[in-house]
Amino acid sequence: MPKLSDHDVTTCERCGDRIRWTVTAAGRPLPVNADPDPGEFGNTAAYYDGTGRLRSRGLSKERPVLEHHEWRAIPHFTNCSAPAPRRSGGGGRRVRTQVRPAPWQR
Repeated sequence: MPKLSDHDVTTCERCGDRIRWTVTAAGRPLPVNADPDPGEFGNTAAYYDGTGRLRSRGLSKERPVLEHHEWRAIPHFTNCSAPAPRRSGGGGRRVRTQVRPAPWQR
């Protein structure tokens, strides 16, 4: 397990735990727990790229093992003690007000 510096460690705004912000391959931010996962439960591989940015990728069937300087991390969403409320998708069926006319009815 690598020894990591604490220079990029912040705290979660909701629960106060120590986290690190990574950037996924899709360019989206992903918070992971600040300390590497000592077991086999982490499903994210985190690493520093050549510019010093902390990057992450999901461990998948195609690439299930850690490569080079990667370390196993756990996304912080999985164990945040005060997670953000889930957004609903609208809560029910959409009410239709009228039927769209067919092309020959226009």
